Amino acid sequence: MGDPYVGARTPRREDARLLTGKSRYVGNVRLPGTLHAHVVRSPIAHGRLLGCDAKAVWAVEGVVDVITPADAAGMRLPCVNVLPGQRLTSYPVLEDAIRYAGQPLALVVARTPEAARDAADLLDLDLDELPATVGAERAMDADPLYPELGSNVITDFGMGDEDCLAAVEGAEHVVEMVFRMGRVSPYPLEPRGVVAAYADDELTVHISSQAPHHVREHLADAFGLSHDRVRVISRDTGGGFGAKEHVYPDETLVCLAAMRAGRPVSWTEAPGDRLSATLSARQAVHRARLALDGDGRFVAMYVDVVGDLGAHPGNTGASTFAVTATLLPGPYRFDRFGVRVRGVVTTTTPFGSYRGFGQPEATLTRERLIDEAARRLGVDRIELRLRNMLRPEELPFTTAVGQVYDSGDYPRALLTLRDLVRPAGRADDGRRRGVGYSCHVETTGLGPSMDLKAMGAESGGYETVVLRMEQDGSVVVSAGVVSIGQGIETALAQLAADRIGVPIERVRVVLGDTATTPYSSIGSIASRSLPIGGGALTRAADKLRDKLLAIAAHRLEAAAGDLELADGVVRVKGDPHASVPLRELATSAWRGWDLPEGVTPGLEERDSYDPAGYTFAYGAHAAAVAVDPETGAVELEGYWLVNDSGVLVNPAVVEGQLMGGVAQGIGQALTEEIVYTDDGQPITDYLPPTTREVPDIQVVMVQTPSPVTPGGMKGVGESGTIGPPAAIANAVADALPEIADRITDVPLTPAAVWSLLQVSSPPAWERGG
Repeated sequence: MGDPYVGARTPRREDARLLTGKSRYVGNVRLPGTLHAHVVRSPIAHGRLLGCDAKAVWAVEGVVDVITPADAAGMRLPCVNVLPGQRLTSYPVLEDAIRYAGQPLALVVARTPEAARDAADLLDLDLDELPATVGAERAMDADPLYPELGSNVITDFGMGDEDCLAAVEGAEHVVEMVFRMGRVSPYPLEPRGVVAAYADDELTVHISSQAPHHVREHLADAFGLSHDRVRVISRDTGGGFGAKEHVYPDETLVCLAAMRAGRPVSWTEAPGDRLSATLSARQAVHRARLALDGDGRFVAMYVDVVGDLGAHPGNTGASTFAVTATLLPGPYRFDRFGVRVRGVVTTTTPFGSYRGFGQPEATLTRERLIDEAARRLGVDRIELRLRNMLRPEELPFTTAVGQVYDSGDYPRALLTLRDLVRPAGRADDGRRRGVGYSCHVETTGLGPSMDLKAMGAESGGYETVVLRMEQDGSVVVSAGVVSIGQGIETALAQLAADRIGVPIERVRVVLGDTATTPYSSIGSIASRSLPIGGGALTRAADKLRDKLLAIAAHRLEAAAGDLELADGVVRVKGDPHASVPLRELATSAWRGWDLPEGVTPGLEERDSYDPAGYTFAYGAHAAAVAVDPETGAVELEGYWLVNDSGVLVNPAVVEGQLMGGVAQGIGQALTEEIVYTDDGQPITDYLPPTTREVPDIQVVMVQTPSPVTPGGMKGVGESGTIGPPAAIANAVADALPEIADRITDVPLTPAAVWSLLQVSSPPAWERGG
């Protein structure tokens, strides 16, 4: 039997319910007697809450509870990732010290959402405002936000070759540039939300989450409950992009409210709160140097990374900046590589995860350096990349920061991309046109548990799948990863159907409930659901199939190797009459009938897969732009990418993931940024890209199986986000060579590009104006 599902563009089974109003989002949860919560947030960025007078709140009809810092004293949430020397490893759910605008200060609970909101507006806050500290570089020299620490630098460490700087200093050519990445929001379509209920000493939490077991652990520890008394349910999560990989303080308060009231409490993040309440990402400054010899060979690269952590390290600590550090080398050879990483606290919204997790930043820095080196040396930018790119025969390859690239053909991806690119014609419209390229290697399949321990992560990286064939021959897959819009239900069903040999319609996938699914320490993050969860399923399915064949071989008096499973039966190869129906075989197995010696009754297999290493996807991207020199507006006229994510279980899903990721990367490159005023107030104009900004995207997918993962899969969920900022910035630099060395910051808004052009232009009198 072939593989009729793996590799096929099987329609996503999730879409039927998602598109017909039958989805299972948190907003659709309706429990009898539900109360509603509203979060009171700080209007100032820095200061102290001296008191809050709730008399007027209690006067509002329908108010049931008001929770203030005194009610949550000592309640904290952990940083799961703790980097070397990190001096903050947890954070309070509520406290009097204020360190960002939007910080939760209280929770009002009432019988209706309207009453909760109206009452919250009446809470009288007595605030003592202090000066704000905005910007990581400024914060390094400012008064500490945590006086007991003596500094705003929370972590400071180096990686790579100790003699890297010396190699840079001695090189024939050095390109030095400073890059600044704007702060962006993951901005999932479904806002964060919680419905919590407490009854019979058990807390049940419906939450939009990427990691339900993670949430269960942290809530149980925060409330002093045993883990078996907390159930977390995340049926359908309407996008996460990293923003929902942990439980937030405001979500924890909703659970506390349910425990205090003895009734369900519902809360949904208000649209106006998203930019200040949901963790943001990307903001960092990179001071980078690329050193080359006279032949254009990469001698060394050194990068000083200063990352903005916001008010405190979030669940992931400063690990985003560490991932930036480990992926800065990309698909290239460097004689020496070094990086310094500093994480700094500021009076802004805490920093967290976002799709790509530090890798778009690394790619922007490296690929802009390479293009600028090519421009200064007068060599072809693609040729310069190929000259320094790792070849297939060099893999597996261990980088200076310990990453072991598993498999791939990086030059092939770039060469394929070069042949794809067809820039728009040079229209006589006064705009300047250019094409930019970028290449990257992406870490996927976050998993080796002992590696996570060594990195300071308070989590494991394995995944477990329970696979059961029922008496009627139908199959149930239960896994700890969750559905966040990435098509994992369909992909797992495809794997199970192929490996066991049953129609996909006979496979059901169960996800997102800590009471019924296997434990998953970190859930659906880091492009790992299919490589790790699918790896566990592949192994469990192989065991289940072997058991079926062993039972059938005993019944048919044949060798298991002479049997095949197809068309609902197990039969002798070449003799279709010598067969046993799968349903009959399954029924017998569950009844314990006619089993060979040593085979136990039932058809259920459990497998925990802890990978031996990471898998590394890779890609090459190209963008064509038209820049209006009069306004600075950048229009994307074309976008192309070549991607390798190992064995593709469902090419249609992979293609969709890549295109969606590219759209988010375009936003980071051109339009999206959370800007703060000097007093720490976020400016709420936020512009995700629309269909106008996103051009047709041409995708070519190649497949190099991973030698690490059972089934050969690599991750793809983040791949599309990594290349666009670098490719687009390189395209703008190509279009505007007179300011190429200053194309360093994203987003490249019209105002930013126009300002650069004005600085480079001669005065009007000199132009003859």
